[in-house]
Amino acid sequence: MKNSGLRTAPASACELHAAYAAGTLTPTQATEHCLQAACESPSVFTRITAERALEEARQSTQRWRTGRPLGPLDGVPISWKDLFDVRGTPTTAAAALLRSAPPAPADAPVVARAAAAGMVCLGKTNLSEFAYSGLGLNPGFGTPANPRLGGRARAPGGSSSGAALAVVQGCGPLAMGTDTAGSVRIPAAFNGLVGFRASRGRYPMQGVFALSPSLDTLGPLALGVADCMALDQVLRSTVPAGDAAAGPAVPGPVIGLQGQVFVIDPGMLDDDRVQAQVRDAIAAGLALLQRQGARVQRRRLQSLDTVQTLTQRHGWLGAHEALATHRERLDAPEQAARMDPRVRSRLEAARHLDHGGYLQLLARRQPLMALFAQELGGATLVLPTVGHPAPLLQPLLEDDALFAQTNLATLRLTMPGSFLDAPAVALPCGALCLQGPGASTERLPIGLQLMRPQGDDDRLLRIALAVEQALSSLNRSQ
Repeated sequence: MKNSGLRTAPASACELHAAYAAGTLTPTQATEHCLQAACESPSVFTRITAERALEEARQSTQRWRTGRPLGPLDGVPISWKDLFDVRGTPTTAAAALLRSAPPAPADAPVVARAAAAGMVCLGKTNLSEFAYSGLGLNPGFGTPANPRLGGRARAPGGSSSGAALAVVQGCGPLAMGTDTAGSVRIPAAFNGLVGFRASRGRYPMQGVFALSPSLDTLGPLALGVADCMALDQVLRSTVPAGDAAAGPAVPGPVIGLQGQVFVIDPGMLDDDRVQAQVRDAIAAGLALLQRQGARVQRRRLQSLDTVQTLTQRHGWLGAHEALATHRERLDAPEQAARMDPRVRSRLEAARHLDHGGYLQLLARRQPLMALFAQELGGATLVLPTVGHPAPLLQPLLEDDALFAQTNLATLRLTMPGSFLDAPAVALPCGALCLQGPGASTERLPIGLQLMRPQGDDDRLLRIALAVEQALSSLNRSQ
Protein backbone atom coordinates (compact mmCIF):
# COMPACT_ATOMS: atom_id res chain seq x y z
CA MET A 1 0.00 0.00 0.00
CA LYS A 2 1.16 3.54 -0.57
CA ASN A 3 0.24 6.98 0.69
CA SER A 4 -1.79 8.97 -1.80
CA GLY A 5 -1.72 12.23 0.15
CA LEU A 6 -5.39 11.99 1.06
CA ARG A 7 -5.77 8.47 2.34
CA THR A 8 -3.87 5.27 2.05
CA ALA A 9 -4.63 3.97 -1.42
CA PRO A 10 -4.01 0.65 -3.11
CA ALA A 11 -1.00 0.41 -5.32
CA SER A 12 -1.34 -0.37 -8.99
CA ALA A 13 -2.54 -3.81 -10.01
CA CYS A 14 1.01 -4.80 -10.92
CA GLU A 15 2.29 -3.64 -7.52
CA LEU A 16 -0.51 -5.47 -5.73
CA HIS A 17 0.51 -8.63 -7.55
CA ALA A 18 4.10 -8.19 -6.37
CA ALA A 19 2.92 -7.70 -2.77
CA TYR A 20 0.77 -10.82 -2.91
CA ALA A 21 3.66 -12.84 -4.33
CA ALA A 22 6.02 -11.55 -1.62
CA GLY A 23 3.50 -12.28 1.13
CA THR A 24 3.50 -8.69 2.41
CA LEU A 25 -0.18 -8.18 1.64
CA THR A 26 -3.16 -10.46 1.09
CA PRO A 27 -6.10 -10.01 -1.28
CA THR A 28 -8.37 -9.95 1.76
CA GLN A 29 -6.47 -7.02 3.28
CA ALA A 30 -6.46 -5.12 0.01
CA THR A 31 -10.16 -5.77 -0.54
CA GLU A 32 -11.11 -4.67 2.96
CA HIS A 33 -9.28 -1.42 2.38
CA CYS A 34 -10.95 -0.89 -1.01
CA LEU A 35 -14.41 -1.58 0.42
CA GLN A 36 -13.81 0.96 3.18
CA ALA A 37 -12.68 3.53 0.63
CA ALA A 38 -15.76 2.78 -1.50
CA CYS A 39 -18.08 3.33 1.46
CA GLU A 40 -16.36 6.67 2.13
CA SER A 41 -16.65 7.90 -1.48
CA PRO A 42 -20.03 9.60 -2.03
CA SER A 43 -21.80 8.97 -5.32
CA VAL A 44 -18.95 6.89 -6.75
CA PHE A 45 -20.79 3.55 -6.55
CA THR A 46 -24.39 2.69 -7.33
CA ARG A 47 -23.96 -0.70 -5.67
CA ILE A 48 -21.17 -2.16 -3.49
CA THR A 49 -21.01 -5.96 -3.63
CA ALA A 50 -19.22 -6.39 -0.32
CA GLU A 51 -20.28 -9.97 0.36
CA ARG A 52 -19.14 -11.16 -3.05
CA ALA A 53 -15.90 -9.19 -2.84
CA LEU A 54 -14.90 -10.58 0.54
CA GLU A 55 -15.64 -14.15 -0.51
CA GLU A 56 -13.65 -13.79 -3.75
CA ALA A 57 -10.81 -12.18 -1.79
CA ARG A 58 -10.87 -15.00 0.76
CA GLN A 59 -10.59 -17.61 -1.99
CA SER A 60 -7.79 -15.67 -3.66
CA THR A 61 -5.89 -15.34 -0.39
CA GLN A 62 -6.04 -19.10 0.03
CA ARG A 63 -4.74 -19.66 -3.50
CA TRP A 64 -1.81 -17.31 -2.92
CA ARG A 65 -0.98 -19.02 0.38
CA THR A 66 -0.80 -22.38 -1.37
CA GLY A 67 1.18 -20.96 -4.29
CA ARG A 68 -1.55 -21.52 -6.86
CA PRO A 69 -2.86 -18.14 -8.07
CA LEU A 70 -5.10 -18.30 -11.11
CA GLY A 71 -3.24 -15.61 -12.98
CA PRO A 72 -1.39 -12.30 -12.68
CA LEU A 73 -4.50 -10.39 -11.53
CA ASP A 74 -5.74 -12.96 -9.00
CA GLY A 75 -6.99 -11.02 -5.99
CA VAL A 76 -6.87 -7.60 -7.66
CA PRO A 77 -10.04 -5.55 -6.97
CA ILE A 78 -12.02 -4.20 -9.93
CA SER A 79 -15.23 -2.21 -10.24
CA TRP A 80 -17.71 -2.19 -13.12
CA LYS A 81 -19.61 0.70 -14.61
CA ASP A 82 -23.32 0.21 -13.95
CA LEU A 83 -23.92 -0.80 -17.56
CA PHE A 84 -22.40 -4.26 -17.00
CA ASP A 85 -24.52 -7.11 -15.73
CA VAL A 86 -23.24 -8.34 -12.38
CA ARG A 87 -25.21 -11.32 -11.12
CA GLY A 88 -27.63 -10.55 -8.33
CA THR A 89 -27.63 -6.78 -8.91
CA PRO A 90 -29.82 -4.58 -11.12
CA THR A 91 -28.22 -2.91 -14.12
CA THR A 92 -29.50 0.65 -13.70
CA ALA A 93 -27.42 2.73 -16.15
CA ALA A 94 -27.58 5.22 -13.24
CA ALA A 95 -31.13 6.08 -14.34
CA ALA A 96 -33.96 6.65 -11.88
CA LEU A 97 -36.21 4.74 -14.27
CA LEU A 98 -34.19 1.56 -13.72
CA ARG A 99 -33.56 1.71 -9.96
CA SER A 100 -35.96 -1.18 -9.43
CA ALA A 101 -34.81 -3.24 -12.42
CA PRO A 102 -34.67 -6.99 -11.73
CA PRO A 103 -31.27 -8.38 -10.69
CA ALA A 104 -29.12 -9.72 -13.48
CA PRO A 105 -29.24 -13.53 -13.48
CA ALA A 106 -25.60 -13.85 -14.58
CA ASP A 107 -22.40 -11.87 -15.01
CA ALA A 108 -21.70 -10.28 -18.37
CA PRO A 109 -19.03 -12.32 -20.19
CA VAL A 110 -16.27 -9.79 -19.43
CA VAL A 111 -17.24 -9.79 -15.74
CA ALA A 112 -17.20 -13.60 -15.77
CA ARG A 113 -13.75 -13.62 -17.40
CA ALA A 114 -12.36 -11.35 -14.71
CA ALA A 115 -13.89 -13.54 -12.00
CA ALA A 116 -12.44 -16.67 -13.62
CA ALA A 117 -9.02 -15.03 -13.42
CA GLY A 118 -9.50 -14.50 -9.68
CA MET A 119 -10.28 -10.79 -9.75
CA VAL A 120 -12.40 -9.34 -6.94
CA CYS A 121 -15.68 -7.61 -7.90
CA LEU A 122 -16.13 -4.56 -5.63
CA GLY A 123 -19.36 -3.32 -7.16
CA LYS A 124 -20.88 -1.08 -9.80
CA THR A 125 -19.91 2.52 -10.43
CA ASN A 126 -21.92 5.63 -11.16
CA LEU A 127 -22.16 7.33 -14.55
CA SER A 128 -24.01 9.97 -16.53
CA GLU A 129 -27.60 8.73 -16.87
CA PHE A 130 -27.78 6.23 -19.74
CA ALA A 131 -24.10 7.08 -20.44
CA TYR A 132 -25.24 10.17 -22.37
CA SER A 133 -22.89 12.99 -21.35
CA GLY A 134 -19.19 13.77 -21.47
CA LEU A 135 -19.23 15.69 -18.18
CA GLY A 136 -20.44 13.04 -15.73
CA LEU A 137 -23.21 14.94 -13.95
CA ASN A 138 -26.07 12.87 -12.53
CA PRO A 139 -28.88 14.59 -10.57
CA GLY A 140 -30.53 11.31 -9.57
CA PHE A 141 -27.59 9.25 -8.28
CA GLY A 142 -25.36 12.21 -7.39
CA THR A 143 -22.25 13.51 -9.11
CA PRO A 144 -18.93 12.17 -7.84
CA ALA A 145 -16.17 14.74 -7.38
CA ASN A 146 -12.40 14.41 -7.17
CA PRO A 147 -11.22 15.92 -3.86
CA ARG A 148 -7.63 15.95 -5.03
CA LEU A 149 -8.16 18.65 -7.65
CA GLY A 150 -8.43 21.40 -5.05
CA GLY A 151 -10.98 23.24 -2.99
CA ARG A 152 -13.75 23.56 -5.59
CA ALA A 153 -15.81 20.70 -7.03
CA ARG A 154 -15.22 20.06 -10.72
CA ALA A 155 -16.94 17.89 -13.29
CA PRO A 156 -15.60 14.32 -13.07
CA GLY A 157 -15.88 13.63 -16.79
CA GLY A 158 -18.31 11.19 -18.32
CA SER A 159 -19.88 9.11 -18.85
CA SER A 160 -17.63 6.76 -16.79
CA SER A 161 -17.46 9.21 -13.89
CA GLY A 162 -17.69 6.71 -11.04
CA ALA A 163 -15.14 4.42 -12.69
CA ALA A 164 -12.53 7.20 -12.70
CA LEU A 165 -13.26 8.31 -9.16
CA ALA A 166 -13.16 4.71 -7.89
CA VAL A 167 -9.53 4.50 -9.02
CA VAL A 168 -8.65 8.02 -7.83
CA GLN A 169 -10.08 7.49 -4.34
CA GLY A 170 -8.44 4.16 -3.69
CA CYS A 171 -11.40 1.85 -4.34
CA GLY A 172 -9.24 -0.50 -6.38
CA PRO A 173 -6.60 0.01 -9.06
CA LEU A 174 -8.83 -0.97 -12.01
CA ALA A 175 -12.30 0.09 -13.13
CA MET A 176 -14.06 -0.98 -16.30
CA GLY A 177 -15.95 1.58 -18.32
CA THR A 178 -17.54 1.99 -21.72
CA ASP A 179 -16.66 4.48 -24.45
CA THR A 180 -19.11 5.65 -27.10
CA ALA A 181 -17.77 9.14 -27.79
CA GLY A 182 -15.02 9.51 -25.20
CA SER A 183 -16.55 8.10 -22.01
CA VAL A 184 -13.36 6.35 -20.87
CA ARG A 185 -10.87 8.88 -22.18
CA ILE A 186 -12.50 12.06 -20.85
CA PRO A 187 -12.76 11.04 -17.17
CA ALA A 188 -9.20 9.69 -17.44
CA ALA A 189 -8.01 13.08 -18.69
CA PHE A 190 -9.91 15.11 -16.08
CA ASN A 191 -8.56 12.97 -13.22
CA GLY A 192 -4.99 12.21 -14.23
CA LEU A 193 -5.53 8.55 -15.09
CA VAL A 194 -4.87 6.23 -18.01
CA GLY A 195 -7.91 5.25 -20.07
CA PHE A 196 -7.97 2.72 -22.92
CA ARG A 197 -10.67 2.71 -25.60
CA ALA A 198 -10.51 -0.66 -27.30
CA SER A 199 -11.51 -1.29 -30.90
CA ARG A 200 -15.04 -2.61 -31.18
CA GLY A 201 -15.17 -6.37 -30.92
CA ARG A 202 -12.02 -6.72 -28.85
CA TYR A 203 -14.17 -7.65 -25.85
CA PRO A 204 -17.62 -9.29 -25.86
CA MET A 205 -20.46 -6.79 -25.54
CA GLN A 206 -23.12 -9.19 -24.28
CA GLY A 207 -24.61 -8.18 -20.96
CA VAL A 208 -23.66 -4.51 -21.41
CA PHE A 209 -26.45 -1.90 -21.55
CA ALA A 210 -26.34 -0.26 -24.98
CA LEU A 211 -26.46 3.37 -26.00
CA SER A 212 -25.23 3.34 -29.61
CA PRO A 213 -24.67 -0.17 -31.00
CA SER A 214 -22.43 1.07 -33.82
CA LEU A 215 -20.13 3.03 -31.52
CA ASP A 216 -20.23 1.41 -28.06
CA THR A 217 -17.06 -0.26 -26.92
CA LEU A 218 -15.33 -1.05 -23.64
CA GLY A 219 -12.16 -0.06 -21.87
CA PRO A 220 -10.46 0.18 -18.48
CA LEU A 221 -9.39 3.15 -16.38
CA ALA A 222 -6.23 2.59 -14.38
CA LEU A 223 -3.18 4.10 -12.74
CA GLY A 224 -0.91 3.06 -15.59
CA VAL A 225 -0.70 1.48 -19.03
CA ALA A 226 0.75 -1.78 -17.70
CA ASP A 227 -2.40 -2.34 -15.62
CA CYS A 228 -4.57 -1.77 -18.71
CA MET A 229 -2.48 -4.29 -20.64
CA ALA A 230 -2.76 -6.88 -17.88
CA LEU A 231 -6.55 -6.50 -17.73
CA ASP A 232 -6.76 -6.56 -21.52
CA GLN A 233 -5.12 -10.01 -21.52
CA VAL A 234 -7.55 -11.27 -18.88
CA LEU A 235 -10.65 -9.99 -20.67
CA ARG A 236 -9.48 -11.46 -23.97
CA SER A 237 -8.49 -14.73 -22.28
CA THR A 238 -4.96 -14.36 -23.70
CA VAL A 239 -2.90 -14.51 -20.48
CA PRO A 240 0.30 -16.33 -21.46
CA ALA A 241 0.81 -19.80 -20.04
CA GLY A 242 3.42 -20.08 -17.33
CA ASP A 243 3.98 -19.14 -13.72
CA ALA A 244 1.07 -16.92 -12.63
CA ALA A 245 3.10 -15.71 -9.68
CA ALA A 246 5.65 -14.20 -12.06
CA GLY A 247 3.40 -11.21 -12.67
CA PRO A 248 1.83 -9.60 -15.75
CA ALA A 249 3.89 -9.74 -18.92
CA VAL A 250 3.91 -7.19 -21.74
CA PRO A 251 2.53 -8.98 -24.82
CA GLY A 252 4.80 -8.87 -27.82
CA PRO A 253 8.12 -7.08 -28.17
CA VAL A 254 8.91 -4.02 -26.08
CA ILE A 255 8.68 -0.90 -28.24
CA GLY A 256 11.02 2.07 -27.85
CA LEU A 257 10.50 5.60 -29.13
CA GLN A 258 13.53 5.72 -31.44
CA GLY A 259 12.19 6.14 -34.96
CA GLN A 260 8.52 6.14 -33.91
CA VAL A 261 6.44 8.63 -35.88
CA PHE A 262 3.72 10.71 -34.25
CA VAL A 263 1.29 12.89 -36.21
CA ILE A 264 -0.41 15.95 -34.79
CA ASP A 265 -3.27 17.46 -36.79
CA PRO A 266 -2.97 21.27 -36.58
CA GLY A 267 -6.60 21.70 -37.51
CA MET A 268 -7.61 19.84 -34.36
CA LEU A 269 -4.90 21.25 -32.10
CA ASP A 270 -4.93 24.94 -33.07
CA ASP A 271 -8.69 25.38 -32.73
CA ASP A 272 -9.71 28.22 -30.38
CA ARG A 273 -11.58 25.68 -28.22
CA VAL A 274 -8.24 24.16 -27.18
CA GLN A 275 -6.89 26.26 -24.33
CA ALA A 276 -3.37 27.62 -24.68
CA GLN A 277 -2.20 25.78 -21.54
CA VAL A 278 -3.38 22.50 -23.06
CA ARG A 279 -1.52 23.17 -26.32
CA ASP A 280 1.59 24.03 -24.31
CA ALA A 281 1.36 20.77 -22.33
CA ILE A 282 0.99 18.71 -25.50
CA ALA A 283 3.94 20.55 -27.06
CA ALA A 284 6.05 19.83 -23.97
CA GLY A 285 5.06 16.17 -24.13
CA LEU A 286 5.96 15.91 -27.82
CA ALA A 287 9.32 17.55 -27.12
CA LEU A 288 10.08 14.81 -24.61
CA LEU A 289 9.23 12.16 -27.21
CA GLN A 290 11.52 13.84 -29.74
CA ARG A 291 14.38 13.87 -27.24
CA GLN A 292 14.07 10.09 -27.11
CA GLY A 293 14.33 9.73 -30.87
CA ALA A 294 10.70 10.00 -31.98
CA ARG A 295 9.71 12.03 -35.05
CA VAL A 296 6.76 14.42 -34.91
CA GLN A 297 4.87 15.49 -38.02
CA ARG A 298 2.28 18.28 -38.24
CA ARG A 299 -0.17 17.60 -41.06
CA ARG A 300 -3.89 17.76 -41.71
CA LEU A 301 -5.75 14.47 -42.00
CA GLN A 302 -8.60 14.52 -44.48
CA SER A 303 -10.28 11.66 -42.63
CA LEU A 304 -10.67 13.77 -39.48
CA ASP A 305 -11.90 16.79 -41.45
CA THR A 306 -14.47 14.65 -43.23
CA VAL A 307 -15.77 13.09 -40.02
CA GLN A 308 -16.35 16.57 -38.61
CA THR A 309 -18.07 17.74 -41.79
CA LEU A 310 -20.35 14.70 -41.88
CA THR A 311 -21.27 15.17 -38.23
CA GLN A 312 -22.12 18.83 -38.79
CA ARG A 313 -24.25 17.92 -41.82
CA HIS A 314 -26.04 14.80 -40.58
CA GLY A 315 -25.67 14.90 -36.80
CA TRP A 316 -23.62 12.62 -34.57
CA LEU A 317 -24.03 8.93 -35.39
CA GLY A 318 -24.51 8.18 -31.70
CA ALA A 319 -27.40 10.65 -31.45
CA HIS A 320 -29.32 8.76 -34.15
CA GLU A 321 -28.85 5.45 -32.36
CA ALA A 322 -29.38 6.78 -28.84
CA LEU A 323 -32.79 8.07 -29.90
CA ALA A 324 -33.66 4.65 -31.30
CA THR A 325 -32.50 3.02 -28.05
CA HIS A 326 -34.66 5.26 -25.86
CA ARG A 327 -37.55 6.24 -28.15
CA GLU A 328 -40.10 4.14 -26.26
CA ARG A 329 -39.09 5.77 -22.98
CA LEU A 330 -39.33 9.24 -24.51
CA ASP A 331 -42.75 8.47 -25.98
CA ALA A 332 -44.10 7.39 -22.57
CA PRO A 333 -44.81 10.65 -20.65
CA GLU A 334 -44.47 9.07 -17.21
CA GLN A 335 -41.07 7.62 -18.08
CA ALA A 336 -39.84 10.71 -19.87
CA ALA A 337 -40.68 12.84 -16.82
CA ARG A 338 -38.35 10.72 -14.66
CA MET A 339 -35.31 11.10 -16.93
CA ASP A 340 -32.49 13.56 -16.28
CA PRO A 341 -33.89 16.68 -18.04
CA ARG A 342 -30.60 17.33 -19.83
CA VAL A 343 -30.36 13.77 -21.09
CA ARG A 344 -34.00 13.91 -22.19
CA SER A 345 -33.38 17.21 -23.99
CA ARG A 346 -30.41 15.82 -25.93
CA LEU A 347 -32.37 12.73 -26.90
CA GLU A 348 -35.37 14.78 -27.98
CA ALA A 349 -33.13 17.01 -30.10
CA ALA A 350 -32.24 13.97 -32.19
CA ARG A 351 -35.84 13.65 -33.42
CA HIS A 352 -35.17 16.24 -36.12
CA LEU A 353 -32.32 14.21 -37.59
CA ASP A 354 -33.00 12.71 -40.99
CA HIS A 355 -32.86 8.93 -41.40
CA GLY A 356 -31.19 9.42 -44.76
CA GLY A 357 -28.39 11.23 -42.96
CA TYR A 358 -27.98 8.23 -40.66
CA LEU A 359 -27.61 5.95 -43.68
CA GLN A 360 -25.03 8.32 -45.15
CA LEU A 361 -22.99 8.18 -41.93
CA LEU A 362 -23.02 4.40 -41.96
CA ALA A 363 -22.08 4.24 -45.65
CA ARG A 364 -19.11 6.59 -45.25
CA ARG A 365 -17.71 5.00 -42.11
CA GLN A 366 -15.70 2.07 -43.44
CA PRO A 367 -14.10 4.06 -46.30
CA LEU A 368 -13.06 6.74 -43.81
CA MET A 369 -11.54 4.13 -41.50
CA ALA A 370 -9.46 2.91 -44.45
CA LEU A 371 -8.47 6.49 -45.35
CA PHE A 372 -7.43 7.18 -41.73
CA ALA A 373 -5.12 4.14 -41.77
CA GLN A 374 -3.71 5.16 -45.15
CA GLU A 375 -3.06 8.74 -44.05
CA LEU A 376 -1.30 7.69 -40.87
CA GLY A 377 0.90 5.29 -42.82
CA GLY A 378 2.06 3.44 -39.71
CA ALA A 379 2.31 6.55 -37.53
CA THR A 380 0.39 7.24 -34.31
CA LEU A 381 -2.00 10.19 -34.04
CA VAL A 382 -1.52 12.51 -31.05
CA LEU A 383 -4.22 14.88 -29.84
CA PRO A 384 -5.22 16.46 -26.55
CA THR A 385 -7.85 14.26 -24.94
CA VAL A 386 -9.90 17.33 -24.08
CA GLY A 387 -9.21 20.93 -25.01
CA HIS A 388 -9.65 22.12 -21.42
CA PRO A 389 -9.15 20.80 -17.89
CA ALA A 390 -12.06 19.71 -15.69
CA PRO A 391 -14.56 22.59 -15.52
CA LEU A 392 -16.10 23.87 -12.29
CA LEU A 393 -19.19 21.90 -11.35
CA GLN A 394 -21.48 24.58 -9.90
CA PRO A 395 -21.77 26.79 -13.02
CA LEU A 396 -22.71 23.70 -15.05
CA LEU A 397 -25.46 22.86 -12.56
CA GLU A 398 -26.84 26.40 -12.72
CA ASP A 399 -26.77 27.07 -16.47
CA ASP A 400 -28.24 24.62 -19.01
CA ALA A 401 -26.80 26.53 -21.96
CA LEU A 402 -23.31 26.48 -20.45
CA PHE A 403 -23.67 22.77 -19.77
CA ALA A 404 -24.62 22.06 -23.39
CA GLN A 405 -21.80 24.23 -24.77
CA THR A 406 -19.20 22.70 -22.42
CA ASN A 407 -20.38 19.16 -23.10
CA LEU A 408 -19.91 19.59 -26.86
CA ALA A 409 -16.48 21.15 -26.38
CA THR A 410 -15.47 18.31 -24.05
CA LEU A 411 -16.38 15.64 -26.61
CA ARG A 412 -14.90 17.39 -29.67
CA LEU A 413 -11.51 15.67 -29.70
CA THR A 414 -12.66 12.18 -28.80
CA MET A 415 -15.73 11.79 -31.04
CA PRO A 416 -13.85 11.55 -34.38
CA GLY A 417 -11.80 8.61 -33.11
CA SER A 418 -14.99 6.83 -32.04
CA PHE A 419 -16.49 7.25 -35.51
CA LEU A 420 -13.29 5.79 -37.00
CA ASP A 421 -13.28 3.03 -34.36
CA ALA A 422 -9.70 4.01 -33.57
CA PRO A 423 -8.26 2.35 -30.47
CA ALA A 424 -7.06 5.13 -28.19
CA VAL A 425 -5.14 5.56 -24.96
CA ALA A 426 -5.53 8.69 -22.83
CA LEU A 427 -2.46 9.53 -20.74
CA PRO A 428 -1.66 12.26 -18.20
CA CYS A 429 0.47 14.99 -19.75
CA GLY A 430 1.24 17.51 -17.05
CA ALA A 431 -1.23 19.71 -15.25
CA LEU A 432 -2.49 23.26 -14.97
CA CYS A 433 -1.95 24.65 -11.46
CA LEU A 434 -4.32 27.38 -10.27
CA GLN A 435 -4.77 29.24 -7.01
CA GLY A 436 -7.86 27.85 -5.32
CA PRO A 437 -9.92 29.12 -2.40
CA GLY A 438 -7.78 30.38 0.46
CA ALA A 439 -4.29 28.95 0.28
CA SER A 440 -5.28 25.83 -1.68
CA THR A 441 -3.83 24.91 -5.04
CA GLU A 442 -5.94 23.39 -7.78
CA ARG A 443 -3.90 20.93 -9.84
CA LEU A 444 -5.91 20.18 -12.96
CA PRO A 445 -4.57 17.27 -15.03
CA ILE A 446 -4.19 17.59 -18.79
CA GLY A 447 -4.63 14.56 -21.01
CA LEU A 448 -2.91 13.43 -24.21
CA GLN A 449 -4.50 10.75 -26.38
CA LEU A 450 -2.82 8.37 -28.80
CA MET A 451 -4.78 6.78 -31.65
CA ARG A 452 -4.06 4.13 -34.27
CA PRO A 453 -6.26 2.51 -36.93
CA GLN A 454 -9.01 0.06 -36.05
CA GLY A 455 -7.70 -3.24 -34.74
CA ASP A 456 -4.17 -2.03 -34.01
CA ASP A 457 -4.75 -2.17 -30.25
CA ASP A 458 -1.73 -4.30 -29.34
CA ARG A 459 0.79 -2.00 -30.98
CA LEU A 460 -0.99 1.06 -29.59
CA LEU A 461 -0.71 -0.25 -26.03
CA ARG A 462 2.99 -1.01 -26.42
CA ILE A 463 3.62 2.47 -27.84
CA ALA A 464 1.55 4.01 -25.03
CA LEU A 465 3.72 2.21 -22.49
CA ALA A 466 6.82 3.85 -23.97
CA VAL A 467 5.13 7.26 -24.17
CA GLU A 468 3.98 6.98 -20.56
CA GLN A 469 7.57 6.41 -19.46
CA ALA A 470 8.78 9.37 -21.51
CA LEU A 471 6.16 11.65 -19.97
CA SER A 472 6.88 10.54 -16.41
CA SER A 473 9.30 13.40 -15.77
CA LEU A 474 6.76 15.93 -16.98
CA ASN A 475 4.06 14.49 -14.74
CA ARG A 476 6.38 14.29 -11.71
CA SER A 477 7.36 17.93 -12.09
CA GLN A 478 3.79 19.16 -11.90
